[in-house]
Amino acid sequence: MFRNRRLRANAIIRNMVRETRISKDSLIYPMFFEEGENIFEEIESMPGQYRMSIDRCDSVIKELLDAGVGAVMLFGIPKHKDEVGSEAYHDHGIVQEAIRYIKENYPIYVIGDVCMCEYTSHGHCGILKGYDVDNDTTIKYIAKIALSQVEAGADMVAPSDMMDGRVSEIRELLDANGYKNIPIMSYSAKYASAFYGPFRAAADSAPAFGDRKTYQMDVHNIREALKEVYDDVAEGADIVMVKPAMSFLDVVTKVKEITDIPVAAYSVSGEYAMVKSAAKNGFIDEEKIMCEMAVSAFRAGADIYITYYAKELAKCIDKGLIG
Repeated sequence: MFRNRRLRANAIIRNMVRETRISKDSLIYPMFFEEGENIFEEIESMPGQYRMSIDRCDSVIKELLDAGVGAVMLFGIPKHKDEVGSEAYHDHGIVQEAIRYIKENYPIYVIGDVCMCEYTSHGHCGILKGYDVDNDTTIKYIAKIALSQVEAGADMVAPSDMMDGRVSEIRELLDANGYKNIPIMSYSAKYASAFYGPFRAAADSAPAFGDRKTYQMDVHNIREALKEVYDDVAEGADIVMVKPAMSFLDVVTKVKEITDIPVAAYSVSGEYAMVKSAAKNGFIDEEKIMCEMAVSAFRAGADIYITYYAKELAKCIDKGLIG
């Protein structure tokens, strides 16, 4: 008889033979910055997460650093929105100013989310031509956004628009302006998912009409995701991402198998909101569920985990609950 239980006898041996290792260095925390002053408003659908003005971000950054989380991803909510999302690439836009402030004051790695949905009056991720997003026009704007964030001090840019060819457009523009060493983390397999609901409320980014299924991916498809990844790698992506995480772990695994660059998984707002809601009602143990979700992403093949639970997960690593 094979006695596999021999290697489960106690915590020491279980930890010794653990197959999936998790590091705080792999965690990225998303932050929502709103234009204005003295703003620190809890997001109703995402308890414990806040829309904040730049002058109120210090406590959050300090808590992350104290917990050992060394990277943040920034999203912006501007006061002014228009058809071309001009605040997204404005030199003094909300994300650009947040990047400057954080980089001037804290030793933390800053990633700029590069998209237009929070900035356009119509809520779509690009420039419209009639009722459709014009891909080839949009990628010019996406590259401008990326450059403006890097000029403000961003350490990395992460295009989330899902336009074809945007990685090469960004790479070419960054290189031409002397930023050859700035990495691109591409939202390569971003699905048209219902799990984004709380985020869209938090970032005021719901489309005014229609949906995003013409540019985000069909949830039924996996071979298409691999094609998207191949294309982004060929265009110069340094990291590829699968979004959402929890319901698409099979995609994470397949992407890990076909590429030799790092793979990120984004545990999105809907995942977070479901755990928070169930925990509030006493249906689940929030800490254990949170840890199990993170482990599942890394076990599936993720090298990087973007999560609203970054601070809490870092503390669980310190306690030895995961890691």
